[in-house]
Amino acid sequence: MARHLVVKVTCGADDPERANQALTVAAIAVTAGAEVSLWLTGEAAWLGAGRGGFALPEASSPADLVAAVLAGGRVTVCTQCAVRRELTEDDLLPGVRIAGAAAYVEEVLGPDVQALVY
Repeated sequence: MARHLVVKVTCGADDPERANQALTVAAIAVTAGAEVSLWLTGEAAWLGAGRGGFALPEASSPADLVAAVLAGGRVTVCTQCAVRRELTEDDLLPGVRIAGAAAYVEEVLGPDVQALVY
């Protein structure tokens, strides 16, 4: 059984290289067969709504990477981050959910979980 990977990205267009690295790792892990949970916090929350994208030379688009994770994993926008940006479930891409710190802690403390924060 593959380990569960939780990737938390805390930036978006404000730090495109770091954000793209997190999204790339999450998408590649899905294609490798890992159970992946991507948490979008801070400015990355916009990506859960299909907004706040950026272009980075030699990199896949954030929208494509989020779609790749959604195709085989789970994408969550932080509750507080969503509220601060006035995002509701209706604003998010299909399949993206809103959840809070308790759900994040429960995920990362599970057995055989690897958590990465970018």
